Amino acid sequence: MQVNTPNSRPSHGDPPDAGMVWVPAGTFTMGSDRHYPEEAPAQPVYVDGFWMDATTVTNAAFARFVEETGYVTVAERPLNPAHYPGAKPELLVPGSMVFRKPAGQVNIADWRNWWAYVPGASWRHPFGPGSAIAGDTHPVLHVAYEDAEAYARWAGKALPTEAEWERAARGGIEGADYIWGDELRPEGKMLANFWVGEFPWQHDRPLGLEGTTPVGMFPPNGYGLFDMAGNVWEWTETWFSERHPDKPVKACCIPQNPRGGSKHHSMDRCQPHIRIPRKVLKGGSHLCAANYCFRYRPAARSPQMVDSASSHIGFRCIVRPGAPARR
Repeated sequence: MQVNTPNSRPSHGDPPDAGMVWVPAGTFTMGSDRHYPEEAPAQPVYVDGFWMDATTVTNAAFARFVEETGYVTVAERPLNPAHYPGAKPELLVPGSMVFRKPAGQVNIADWRNWWAYVPGASWRHPFGPGSAIAGDTHPVLHVAYEDAEAYARWAGKALPTEAEWERAARGGIEGADYIWGDELRPEGKMLANFWVGEFPWQHDRPLGLEGTTPVGMFPPNGYGLFDMAGNVWEWTETWFSERHPDKPVKACCIPQNPRGGSKHHSMDRCQPHIRIPRKVLKGGSHLCAANYCFRYRPAARSPQMVDSASSHIGFRCIVRPGAPARR
């Protein structure tokens, strides 16, 4: 069993905010050549050191932000019909995407068998009107990219790039499939919150529950970061591209904190009528399973339209040295 322990306190002074840990500068192997095509090619990448939230932003933390600022999330705002030509009227009311577990086996080629747009679903009501958050210490859900950015600005922080996020997630373990090593469940132990069973209808519930878990429930990685695999997907500021850039020809040309593709090229080429740019999500979620979305791995990545939120997407923030002081 290979599980990291938190690194010692760095020589960069105290963290800029309580609950942040230091991720040291260095070169690491980003991506993977063994799994999904968008993760390739694996290649060396360098990032400078930075501070990162030890956990994803919780319901309690997001509630403080909303209380102080009066912020209204994207899922709580009416949609502009001009941005969604041809959309059904019932899809233009405030709401968000919610996972609904089917009663039996379904065609996993069609995500509509388990996802539904639910009017009234938001971070306050994760499953629709009348529903309540799972708890103050659970990760906040139903945040679109704009919402995550707004929170980060309020906190005097930023969202990580994909490279920064992956460097942090690996915790100092080079080239392993998971953040803790190469064995999914060492000694039969669950080290992250992911789906066990046949997704999307059959869940073995090894944790005794389904859905999100409180942040910090599992051991931290080598940098002291919790839940860098499973639980909720996490936003990055990187525009999505279909694959990583080709490996550098010369060792002198190792990419430094690459930012990914462009806003234009991040749009879905398979659906040219949808002109909404996409950012990279990292980490997988409690809905990722071995038979579908095998992405609770540091190299895994997924595109997400910037205007869309759901019941399995959250975020965490970083502070880069030299950035403006926290508010």
